[in-house]
Amino acid sequence: MTVDMELGLDWLRAAGQALAGLFTLPYFYIALLIVWWHSRQQVVLQRQLFHVRLRGSLTMALGKTAAGLAVGAAMSLLGLAAGANLTPDTLICVWAATLVLAIFRLRYICLAYAAGALGIVQAVLSWTSLDTTSNETLGQAVRVVGGIDVPALLFLAGLLHIAEGILVRMQGARYATPLFLEGKRGKPVGAYSISGVWPVPLLWLIPAANGAGLSLPWTPLFGLDGAGGAAAAAGWTLAAFPVLIGFSDRTETRWPEDKARDTARGLVAYGAIVAALAAGAAFWPPLTVAAAIAAFACHEGLLLRGRFRERGRQPVYVQNGRGVTLLAVLPGTPAAEMQLQAGEIVTKVNGMPVRNKEQLHAALQLQSAFCKLEVLNREGHVKFAQRARYAGEHYQLGLILAPDEDAEYVAAPRSASLWQGLQRAGARLRGARGAGLTGARDEIAAAAEEAEAAGTLAAREEDRAVATGGDGTAASETAAAGESLALPAPAAAKPVDPGLPPRRSRRG
Repeated sequence: MTVDMELGLDWLRAAGQALAGLFTLPYFYIALLIVWWHSRQQVVLQRQLFHVRLRGSLTMALGKTAAGLAVGAAMSLLGLAAGANLTPDTLICVWAATLVLAIFRLRYICLAYAAGALGIVQAVLSWTSLDTTSNETLGQAVRVVGGIDVPALLFLAGLLHIAEGILVRMQGARYATPLFLEGKRGKPVGAYSISGVWPVPLLWLIPAANGAGLSLPWTPLFGLDGAGGAAAAAGWTLAAFPVLIGFSDRTETRWPEDKARDTARGLVAYGAIVAALAAGAAFWPPLTVAAAIAAFACHEGLLLRGRFRERGRQPVYVQNGRGVTLLAVLPGTPAAEMQLQAGEIVTKVNGMPVRNKEQLHAALQLQSAFCKLEVLNREGHVKFAQRARYAGEHYQLGLILAPDEDAEYVAAPRSASLWQGLQRAGARLRGARGAGLTGARDEIAAAAEEAEAAGTLAAREEDRAVATGGDGTAASETAAAGESLALPAPAAAKPVDPGLPPRRSRRG
């Protein structure tokens, strides 16, 4: 066996040991839990707004986890050229900074924010003469923060944002969440949330301890001096480094595919800038502070740029009177099979013009076994879609319509903190309408209580009349009063032809 083959086997063993160590770290399971929680919040929000979910929380969590694992493997290969002095203390600091920042804004669950904050704190501590002799715990914390390899951490953040841009491009539109928002003057508008959280476990090159490391045929980028100089003699090894990356933005004026594509470009450009500044800081340390500030400021600038572009455009997910505007299409439904898209406008159903959801429902009942739709696509051109209908399918073909004045809930304001997210799923009653609905419900409940009380009184008078042998006149009058106060019973639903039998029975 040649020396190169032995070295390759040694590195494979090191990678296997690092992977095994990944499953012993609590941070990895915390990341998985946060991914599931974020997916669960999206499902809860969808149920509150539309009374239906587009996808299950477990399905979304598994899809994002699989994508994060794939990206983590690719980034681990690229990281072999970088190297870093990433110690367990550094990992603790990164996760602590991430959780503290998440208290203020959920979008701060991001390595770039954590690395930038740690770099700024490290610079402030180096510029100030903080007395830590009287407090041993504080002194230990200051030494740990001062020992963080901030340029390497920022370089890692830059690479991860390039990966994040790829993930947003791949999954941003797929897992985009349709929303009802409260627009200008309280009018509800439709929107999309391009949001995602991905766990990215990394195998990162670090200096080996006790001289038990492996040699490299190249010198890592962050291994030229300092700890890297000692590592050149002591050797290198691989360590598991689980991180969590996430992004969140909204659009009322663009299609989710276009928004995801534009967002992905911005993230890739941002990641390249941060990685370049971090690489420069490896050769010129004063550049570290500039790289840390840029990591924080440029990420915020990326979000502000997207919001500024939103202001100059008209919302596209609104009911405009030409038909019924589609906000989303449920996967696996007749509408999805007919290839209908968000933003399209259904103008006719079975030859009947439709302008609201009531007319849409009535038109669908004209032909219970078949439907033919006339649709204006996103470019304003007319297209036709038709399909047989089967028993058990979605009553509205799987269409989620843009909101109208009857919309009861809207999504909460963006950028909720972690604490706010734990308290609510992100939906609330619409402004004054919530108060009006509450008042109407109170009136109905009060009327029902009065009717129940009147009915109880009538029953007692009737029993008393029977017991005394009277003619029950008073009881009859009281019962009549109770009937006059009772709420009218709802009209019975008209029977609807169930349409064609289910597909399986027809095939059989």
